[in-house]
Amino acid sequence: MSAFEALVLGIVQGVTEFLPISSTAHLRIVPHWLGWSDPGTEFSAVIQLGTLLSVLLYFREDVVRLTCAALRSLADRKLFATQDSRLAWSIVVGTLPVVILGLGFKDWIKTEARQLWIIGVALIGLAILLWLAERYSRRRGNLDTLGFWSVQGIGLCQALALIPGCSRSGSTIMGGLLVGLDRAEAARFSFLLGLPAILGSGLFELWELSHSGFGGHGTLPLLLGIASAFVSGWVAIEFLLRFLRTHGTLLFVLYRILLGSVILATLP
Repeated sequence: MSAFEALVLGIVQGVTEFLPISSTAHLRIVPHWLGWSDPGTEFSAVIQLGTLLSVLLYFREDVVRLTCAALRSLADRKLFATQDSRLAWSIVVGTLPVVILGLGFKDWIKTEARQLWIIGVALIGLAILLWLAERYSRRRGNLDTLGFWSVQGIGLCQALALIPGCSRSGSTIMGGLLVGLDRAEAARFSFLLGLPAILGSGLFELWELSHSGFGGHGTLPLLLGIASAFVSGWVAIEFLLRFLRTHGTLLFVLYRILLGSVILATLP
């Protein structure tokens, strides 16, 4: 992989990681349409560390508050004593489905699941589910009203992101809408819930790449990919939060359906 390819794919990763349009799908189809080789799940997961850094810095106040609340609750041996500690531990537990299923189906996710027909179907399928959630949800709640079991429901939705084309942010925003969060709060919680999963998968794949000589990617392309993912990820977060305060998810639904249809229509 050249430095230019890594730079471009890092930008693609940063933008599509947070918009509900699937970063995995775009990191698969953009190289395919440009005639580049498939970067693989390892490269995709490692450059997610750039988007992880953008989330950590953008939501640093929330991250510090929830982390401190969790540590205090451990020291006091009262894990659910406050709203912040309940939310922090709910996020930890809500991450378990994507971790367990991700490890259990790791080989399938890295190979068969990256077929273009699966990505096309997943893009359209999640678009329909997102539209239904937008159409029929109450959209009146915020993070202060989010209970433990509601977080677990969103966590189960997040596990859909293991299917390339579904989108982690799309599936968790859908889950947030289904439990009654408004659009902006659903997006905000999507970012917070994704932190452990992005960190875990990124570090795991980085460890695996380091033991295989970075899989032929080289250190410089990986660093460029991480850096460009960080910058574009920050811009994407800012855009999405502003957009969802006054608009719905219909634009993303239509884009997903169009992209999925084009993929399926152009398959050999």
